Amino acid sequence: EVQLVESGGGLVQAGGSLRLSCAASGFTFDDYQIAWFRQAPGKEREGVAYISASAGSKYVMNSVKGRFTISSDNAKKTVYLQMNSLKPEDTAVYYCAAVHRDPNIDPALYEYDYWGQGTQVTVSS
Repeated sequence: EVQLVESGGGLVQAGGSLRLSCAASGFTFDDYQIAWFRQAPGKEREGVAYISASAGSKYVMNSVKGRFTISSDNAKKTVYLQMNSLKPEDTAVYYCAAVHRDPNIDPALYEYDYWGQGTQVTVSS
């Protein structure tokens, strides 16, 4: 059974940091791309970052570039999202998601098959 379990969310003041973790199980980690998404109240879900460590690719969306970093520990089958200099507009539920990599598809266009339950991040001003 595929499982993605997020942790590390919480309440933090603006300018603070959090590190989110996504622990994966039930699939061959090296064959998958893992992404972080977020959804703020009343807004559409948006992709934040993705990583495919075995393929050597990672991406962070422009609005958080320089503040957020995505990384992975393949031995632990865990993907991290380090979030620094947090802003109130970063407040959202953060989800991790996984998809089997396909060399014929642009990694930015993947549709994800598996999702975690989400972790709340709240940034106070």
